[in-house]
Amino acid sequence: MLFGEIAYGPIHSRRLGTSLGVELMPLAHKLCTFNCVYCECGWNVPVSHPQLPTREEVKAALEAKLQEGLDLDVITFSGNGEPTLHPEFLGIIEDTIALRDRYCPKAKVSVLSNSTQLGRPEVVQALRLCDNRILKLDAGTDTMMRSIDLPVNKDLTVAQIITWLQLFDGDFTLQTCFLRGEHNREIIDNTTPEELEAWYQAVDALHPKQIMIYVIDRKTPEEHLMKIAREEMEAIAAPLIAKGYNVSISA
Repeated sequence: MLFGEIAYGPIHSRRLGTSLGVELMPLAHKLCTFNCVYCECGWNVPVSHPQLPTREEVKAALEAKLQEGLDLDVITFSGNGEPTLHPEFLGIIEDTIALRDRYCPKAKVSVLSNSTQLGRPEVVQALRLCDNRILKLDAGTDTMMRSIDLPVNKDLTVAQIITWLQLFDGDFTLQTCFLRGEHNREIIDNTTPEELEAWYQAVDALHPKQIMIYVIDRKTPEEHLMKIAREEMEAIAAPLIAKGYNVSISA
């Protein structure tokens, strides 16, 4: 499932409402620092010189959509990969906020990110300008994070991601997909007691203002994955809710 336009939708997001999507990655293939087994966009495609839309093209496409007088809850950066990879991400966010203020002031500007580019100060600066920073952490252990997310950087650790996320002092939404299954004959399950305990510890280290947990909902590139039942997701959320965390469940 790829998004073939720079500005697409609006679509109904089960987590965000009526959303106008903005695509900063190539329109013909996925480009991401992760290669998640559950990603609805499929696997990464190796390309020597990926064609990204320019800042000017993004601004023009977004303005054309907003001039239609859309009733939006949110303008969302996600799509065919990791939006913060775009070299002009900060400028694009600045343009988006200006256009939002002019045409659709009630809409929130949201970014769905896998957290891998938070070591770049300009990315952190851009995200701080946004209304919603929805940042991924799919597991509390390196082994499970690497099994689920298949990071391009094989040395990436959960500790590094946590350190980066702490730059926001809890002012972000933590997003985690829970699943179990198999990939390349390796068992994947971030719902075991050991994995959940490690994830809970990560949550306590971050104190995010909101936690968004969800399950696979569409066709995945790895076919041998299982959707977690609603009741089990509620059980996962329960200890955090008891501590006072704001937890939403999409299951």
